[in-house]
Amino acid sequence: MNRIRKYWGEVVLELRKATWPWDPKEKGFAKYKELNDSTIVVFIAMLLLGAFVSFFDFALRKSFEFFVN
Repeated sequence: MNRIRKYWGEVVLELRKATWPWDPKEKGFAKYKELNDSTIVVFIAMLLLGAFVSFFDFALRKSFEFFVN
């Protein structure tokens, strides 16, 4: 039981050291500005990466079909 208590104490200590993506001083929707900005950046990066992979997949497929036929 003592090991579990020590483990949870260390977990709480590490969580207090973490940087959270919101500002506790702000109120309402402005509190999560950093979190929203980061989410938008990740979403745009996902779309760009998906477009990049789709384009090269299409190009390689068409070039392979050209050489096979």
